[in-house]
Amino acid sequence: MELNEIITRMHSKKLYFCNDKRLVKEQLERLEMLYDFNRTRPSEQKKRQAMLKEMFAEIGKDCYIEPPFHANWAGKHVHFGNNVYANFNLTMVDDTHIYVGDHVLFAPNVVITTATHPIHPPLRSRQGQYNAEIHIGRNVWLGAGAVVLPGITIGENSVIGAGSIVTKDIPSNVVAVGNPCKIMREISKKDMEYYYKNLEIDIT
Repeated sequence: MELNEIITRMHSKKLYFCNDKRLVKEQLERLEMLYDFNRTRPSEQKKRQAMLKEMFAEIGKDCYIEPPFHANWAGKHVHFGNNVYANFNLTMVDDTHIYVGDHVLFAPNVVITTATHPIHPPLRSRQGQYNAEIHIGRNVWLGAGAVVLPGITIGENSVIGAGSIVTKDIPSNVVAVGNPCKIMREISKKDMEYYYKNLEIDIT
């Protein structure tokens, strides 16, 4: 199969073999960049920003990723808006595109995975794979250890609770938690007045 056809299949939910030598070669080159990023010093912020611009498909203003960062393609298929913050150990299985809106927060150990494999055992043994895009809307907060599975869309302003596994789309303006992740409630007027239990928001 021609390389261009394989790449097309990667981004259209089609089956392909991820151990193709041409893909592996490029992937290794990308992972060398990721290795270097993860070994930057905390004081090397400008260097980190320059590296992220080279690594990512798109990255907006004032984005911050706390190393270590993990990504199959070192961010080649990741699109960040502005003011995205990622805490330690963000994992992005970016075999196809991941779109992240402005002001998204990733807590530690969040996993965003676009890649999956067929149930068919012989295909899996040959490293058959297919991928589905993920879309995360602006102002979303993903709690520690949350996992977002292939093909998911999360609407703007929503909060995904710590440890949740998101197996279905989540609409805007809700708090969703659990395994599988389910809507617990809508974001309400009370959330605009209290930030924790009976503690009132006292800053603007």
